[in-house]
Amino acid sequence: MWQAPPAPVSSEWLPVLDMPAAGPQSRWTVLLRFLLLIPQFVVVWLLSVVAFFVTVIGWFGALVLGRLPAFVADYLTAYLPYDTRVTAYLMLTVDRYPPFRFRAPEYPVQVELRPGELNRLAVLFRIILVIPASIVQGLVYAGWWLVSFIIWLVVLILGRMPQALYEATTAIVRYRMRYLVMLTSAYPKRLFGEEPGSEPERVSATRPLVLSGAGRGLVVLFLLLGAVSWATSSVTASVNNDDNDDDNGPNPTQRVMAPLVPGPADQG
Repeated sequence: MWQAPPAPVSSEWLPVLDMPAAGPQSRWTVLLRFLLLIPQFVVVWLLSVVAFFVTVIGWFGALVLGRLPAFVADYLTAYLPYDTRVTAYLMLTVDRYPPFRFRAPEYPVQVELRPGELNRLAVLFRIILVIPASIVQGLVYAGWWLVSFIIWLVVLILGRMPQALYEATTAIVRYRMRYLVMLTSAYPKRLFGEEPGSEPERVSATRPLVLSGAGRGLVVLFLLLGAVSWATSSVTASVNNDDNDDDNGPNPTQRVMAPLVPGPADQG
C-alpha cells in the first residue's frame, strides 16, 4: 500500500526563552518594583538607542552579505537578553534583580539566540513583513499593562504570581523577545505556546512553553483589552481633533497659513 512520504523537518529555529517556574516573591521588592528599576530603565534606553543604529547598519549589511555583520550580531545578541531580563523582572515573573551587565549566565532568565543566514528579499521588506507581528505584540502588551495594577496587587497580596497568569505573562515576554530584534529568518510566532508533546524533553518552565486553558484565555483577554484600548484612544483622539477644529474655525487651511499672513498682531 502506498504511503505518503514523511513531512520534511523544518530547519526554522526560533529564539528560546528559559525561565524558572513561578515561585514566591518578596513583597517588598514587588511593592517597590518600579522604583527599583529606574536605573535599569536609563541603561536600557541608552542601549536601545545604540541598538537602533546598529540594526540599521545590520539591515544594509544583511542585504549585501545575506547575514548580519559580526559586530552587529554580537551587540544584538547581548542587548536582547539584557532587555528581556529587565522586562521579565518588571512584569513580575521573577524576583531576582537583573544585573548591570550583558553576560549573566547565573541569572534565572536566559535567552538562546542563533544568528544565521538571512533571506535578502525578506530583509529588504522586513519593515513591512513585521507589521502583523508588531500589531499583535503591541495589542497584547498594551492589554497586559492596562490591568497591570490589578496584577501587581495580586502578586503583592499572594507573594507570588498565579500559574495561569505566569503562563500568559511569560508568553508575552517571549513573543516580545522574538519580535524585538529579528536575528534569524524565523518569523515571530507561537504567542499561545507550544502544543503538548511537541518537544521531546523539558529544559525549563518555558521550554517548551505549554499554556493551560486558563493561560491561553488570559492571553486572549489581554489581546482584547489591547484592541479595546486602541479603539477607544483612536475615537477619543478623533473627537478631540473635531472639537479643536470647531473651536479654531471651520477652515484648517486658514489656520496653517495664518502665521505666514500679516495680521493685526504683526502691525504697529
